Amino acid sequence: MSTPSAPDPLAQRFVQFALQAGVLRFGEFKTKAGRLSPYFFNAGLFDDGAKLGRLAECYAERILGCGLDFDMIFGPAYKGIPLAAALAVELARRGHNKPFAFNRKEAKDHGEGGTLVGAPLRGRVLIVDDVMSAGTAARESIALIRGAGATPHALAIALDRQEMATEVAPDGSVRDVPHSAVQYVQRELGLTVCAIARLDDLLHYLERQQDPEMAAHRQRVLAYRARYGVS
Repeated sequence: MSTPSAPDPLAQRFVQFALQAGVLRFGEFKTKAGRLSPYFFNAGLFDDGAKLGRLAECYAERILGCGLDFDMIFGPAYKGIPLAAALAVELARRGHNKPFAFNRKEAKDHGEGGTLVGAPLRGRVLIVDDVMSAGTAARESIALIRGAGATPHALAIALDRQEMATEVAPDGSVRDVPHSAVQYVQRELGLTVCAIARLDDLLHYLERQQDPEMAAHRQRVLAYRARYGVS
């Protein structure tokens, strides 16, 4: 599993931005799968207008670069809600005005009611989220979109960790599977996945830094990738 031959400019800018914003951090972090990861990405820390605006620019640039053809945007609760709204604003600024919607975790029993907020779900829907660990949120979004009579078309995420997903075995234990959540969504659910950056891009960024501390981080990330990574 070698890194790409040439760095992707948008991905490199995004990695640097995420580090400067404190969204991407190095250390020892326990993941949902119970792994000890040498890095952590928390999109909730894009927590002011300037950061969110710049994040939306990165999403829009990647989505337009991927050539995705879609009719509307859906943001799954909770982190996907500001992402969908900010992306809709940025795309409109670039001449691509798209309606957007999001869901509530609990159904509202007054007012307009229901779990959906925003434009009616229709046509080809782009789901926007931060990262995927097991693909659970993506499956829930897909079911909700189909239930409304629309078509889940593609998924945009900020970071593809390129690591094995997990599943619960019949005996209740959690085990690794030989594919990532992104690969599962692509192969089994039939959606195009467009990521601003991938783990390969983070390794490229670290490789180009002269700081010895960054070199040490890169070695730890490489070791983690050798154990849990997918191509």
